[in-house]
Formats: sequence, structure tokens, C-alpha cells
Amino acid sequence: MVDEVTASYDRSRHRFAVLLTFAVVALVAAGALVTSKGAGLSVPDWPLSYGSLNPPQWWEIENVRAEHGHRLFAGLVALLTVALAAWTWRCEPRCWVRRLSYSAVAVVLLQAVLGGLTVLLFLPTSVSVGHAGIAEIFLGLMTTLAVVTSRVWLEEHSKEGLYASQFEAIRRAAVFLSALVYCQILVGAVMRHSGAGLAIPDFPLAFGRLIPRDWSFAIGIHYAHRLGAIVIAATILVVFVRILRRAPAVRALLVPSALLVVLVCTQIVLGGAVVLTGKAVLPNTVHVGVGASIWAMSLVLALNATRVTSREPRRAVRTREESIS
Repeated sequence: MVDEVTASYDRSRHRFAVLLTFAVVALVAAGALVTSKGAGLSVPDWPLSYGSLNPPQWWEIENVRAEHGHRLFAGLVALLTVALAAWTWRCEPRCWVRRLSYSAVAVVLLQAVLGGLTVLLFLPTSVSVGHAGIAEIFLGLMTTLAVVTSRVWLEEHSKEGLYASQFEAIRRAAVFLSALVYCQILVGAVMRHSGAGLAIPDFPLAFGRLIPRDWSFAIGIHYAHRLGAIVIAATILVVFVRILRRAPAVRALLVPSALLVVLVCTQIVLGGAVVLTGKAVLPNTVHVGVGASIWAMSLVLALNATRVTSREPRRAVRTREESIS
């Protein structure tokens, strides 16, 4: 692995990676719009749409507009991912970062195939959930590429004396939070694609109780999603308070943790709106988009926390002592 200090900051490539990350979040939300409208089979063939790359006047039919528009947007994101990988191959000295960009290309192609299978197999739950899970992995790869090409990663965190073992607890909590968020997204995908979104029709209680009296798979997966939201919100608050106490001056930790607090509060309100409005299209779609944003931001926090703890002050002290001797 090439040492971090040999990789210089490329502002244009970093901004491109950031914009592409936002595009992937928007793509996830566009896919949620298709599901929210029940438009997944409005274009019944794949990889073509009604036997054409771009069927005439497709934008005039609402569900076709949602589904075919999603396909066009996905194709654009795939092309931009290939462009970023080529740019990274040409300019990036770190081998592991180049491999990340190649992995992103492979995952977006796999995602396209899974998207086609959901149509050709008439929206089976297992394939639809896999499609959702791979989409979040793709988002994770793009988020990672955006972080590791940033000035913060390449320059500020390479300064000696910044690293301290007191940040290790924050790093572990941030990594745990990222794992929780991804699992929560998978549970939400199972709930969504198995038709359990309204299995518990009231909010914030469940059938007027804290714990449902009667159970089924649909009720169980829905209730698990609600419990997961509580655990994630509590974890985010704990991490934020810990950063305020131990590392308030480290913006690379404070900013993403503060944004996570805002996002998770918004997400809980949206989750309630989904139930209370009977899965109305707008809150349902935005709920998925904010969930993807929480996943991306939790990764930013985990990566930055890992970078902060990647070197110890004692190592820098030893280096100075060795240079004196």
C-alpha cells in the first residue's frame, strides 16, 4: 500500500466523487419512488423498455415515467462511476483506492443485473431486497471514495500529534453504528418489499400498546424496524455526546455526528408520517432517501474516526527521539 502522504489532494476528483455520492443517494430515492408508486412492472421488459432504449413519449405516463426515468438515471450513474474509476486509475497512487473504484464499477453492474431480474421475475421479495442491499453497498463504496480523496483525509489527519488512544472508543462506536444502520436498512427493505409497511397501523404505539399482543411475520419485521430505529437513535446520541466531550475541536468527527442527529430525528418523523398517511408516496420516498443519507454519514464518521486513531502520539515521539539520536 502506498503511504498516505504520497497521495496529493485532487480537488476536482474529490468534488466529482462527492457529487456522484449525492447522485447515488438520489438514485436510491428514485428507486423508492418506483416502489412507492407500485410502478416496478410498468415497464415489463429489460434491458430495453418496450423494446426500445428510449420509448417515445414515455414521460407522459406517470408510472412509466418513474420506472424508465429510474433506469435512465441508473445508466447515467453507472457511466459516471466508470469515468471516476478511469480517473482514479490514471491519477491515484494508492493501490487500495484504485481497487475501491474498480469495485464500485463491479457493484453498479451487479446492481443493474439485479434490477433487471426484479422485473423479469415479477418482483420477488428476495431479489428486491438484494437489489436494495447492493444499492447501499454501492453507496458505501462511493462514500468511501469521497472521504479518502478529501483534503481532511490526506492532509489534516497526516499531522503528527493529532492521533490519540482516547479516540478509540469513538471509533468503535462509529463502526458499530455503521453496521447497525446497514442492518436496519436491510430490515426496512424486507418490511417494504414483503408488504409489511402498514402491518402496525398506528404510531408511535403498536396497536395502542408498547408491545403488540398478536404476532405474525409482517408485524414482527415491522416492529423490529421500529426497535432498530430506537437503538440507532440512541447510539447516535451517545456518539455525539462522546465527541462533544472528548473531541469537540475535531471537525471531522463533530460535523458528521451533528448531521446524524438531525438526520435521525428527521427520519423518525418521516417513519411516523409513512404509517399515519397510509404509505403516501412523498414521505415513503423521502424516508428511504434519508435512510440512505444516514448510512452514508455514518460511514463518513466511522472512516474519519478510524483515520484519527490510525497513529499514536507515541509513534511520533519515538520518531523525534530517533531523529535526535
